[in-house]
Amino acid sequence: MEIIRVTTQDQLQECFKVRFKVFVDEQQVPEHLEMDEKDESPETCHHFLIVDGEQPVAAARWYEYQPQTAKMQRVAVLKEYRGKSLGKQIILAMEQQAREENCTSSILDAQCQAEGFYNQLGYQVISTEPFYDAGILHVRMKKPL
Repeated sequence: MEIIRVTTQDQLQECFKVRFKVFVDEQQVPEHLEMDEKDESPETCHHFLIVDGEQPVAAARWYEYQPQTAKMQRVAVLKEYRGKSLGKQIILAMEQQAREENCTSSILDAQCQAEGFYNQLGYQVISTEPFYDAGILHVRMKKPL
């Protein structure tokens, strides 16, 4: 397994393949809600990809949401690769780059079913109550970096 900091359009397309399988196909998120302006190029956001040989198996992205605050998004691991710590690895890799970019905290909007996963990585819920995003209940979580 290799974690890649995405720098090419081809690598970015590999990220989209993983995200579409997880969010659009599996979770039924409408396609038009999955993609946004941060997906236009590898320069518009910090995208990460995990490959198993040539096979893309996990993807995520982050950007500077507010000064010194990274926002982690679109964390996706193919179903057959879950339980292998890939989600943890990609989050830790993004946090490392965020620290390199002088971020001191990280936030994310976690699907409620993934709250325990993020809690194990040091994230704490900061939203007062769950909210819907793309028809799925989420909570906002934060962690110091």
